Amino acid sequence: MLTNNSTESIFSKLDTFGHKKVVFCSDPDTGLKAIIAIHNTVLGPALGGIRMWAYKTEQDALTDVLRLSKSMTYKAAISGLNLGGGSAVIIGDSHKDKGEALMRKFGRFVKNLNGEFIAGEDVGTNPRDMEYIRMETQHVAGLPESIGGGGDPAPIAAMGVFMGIKASVKELFGTDSLTGKSVIVQGIGHVGENLVRLLRDENVKVYVSDINEEQSRQVSKKYGAEAVSNNNIFDIDADIYSPCALGGTVNTQTINKLKCAIIAGSANNQLEDETAHGQLLLEKGILFAPDYVINAGGVINCYSELMGFSKKRSLQLTENIYEATRNVLKLSRTENISTVQAANKIVEKRITDINKVKSSY
Repeated sequence: MLTNNSTESIFSKLDTFGHKKVVFCSDPDTGLKAIIAIHNTVLGPALGGIRMWAYKTEQDALTDVLRLSKSMTYKAAISGLNLGGGSAVIIGDSHKDKGEALMRKFGRFVKNLNGEFIAGEDVGTNPRDMEYIRMETQHVAGLPESIGGGGDPAPIAAMGVFMGIKASVKELFGTDSLTGKSVIVQGIGHVGENLVRLLRDENVKVYVSDINEEQSRQVSKKYGAEAVSNNNIFDIDADIYSPCALGGTVNTQTINKLKCAIIAGSANNQLEDETAHGQLLLEKGILFAPDYVINAGGVINCYSELMGFSKKRSLQLTENIYEATRNVLKLSRTENISTVQAANKIVEKRITDINKVKSSY
């Protein structure tokens, strides 16, 4: 049962993030405990991934889903997509607690939202899980190609980050050639590995790091990269730090250790505190490519699936991340504001403008 204090805390968080709707899902038969957060639907239905994670507390789960769903609104808007932002978290260990019954029950909750939320993949979920959800509702993306879906979004997501890195390098060095540059890729999952491949194809010196050290060794051997310990990544003098695991790795402590000129990766919510740490990076002269700008490839892949676009069109939309990043960096430089503030200004203007159009119908 929620106490008055915990209730106030929840509503205070909703006010802070500006959400339209938050749904708490519980089913004792399957053990499902989930939260669906719909941040904004001005541009279209809220698309968002389902993250399954063994959160320490329910408050941690709520904070995560609120941050993720807001970033989805901004990610879709900055990419020029007609989508709103949402997200979902399922509390539990995806290796032990997940199964068909649980995912299909979650699908029922999605169905009850009548298209306001479209579910996709995130940490702890996969295309097979999307198939289970599809058995209960049509409001799901990220399905396997064999049944008409967009397939694995990782290559497209990695391409978006790659284009964001090139745009950032262009801003600082006057050319977007990556030859001779050095990059630390932290987190070698599907997106991280694809990013390593793209970087090595351009003769980039790549350092790889992952909590799974065997994964680091395998990827480093496969692509000719150098595996380093998680404990040592901030001691490396590299041009670019690319966080591709979970968020919050860019904070006061790590910023003071970083020796890079650019931060550009696929992880969501990389800054522990968006306002304070965005400003600190600006003051220290470290260029930060806002995560929701350059990691939008996965959303673009899902959008293409929903719209029936070809792979070629999906790739074209992803390549636009280069110009989107350049626009953000230009505004940051012109107005001497953090790149986060610059990206937010561009997004909020688009949402406000479209909202005015809709209100005149």
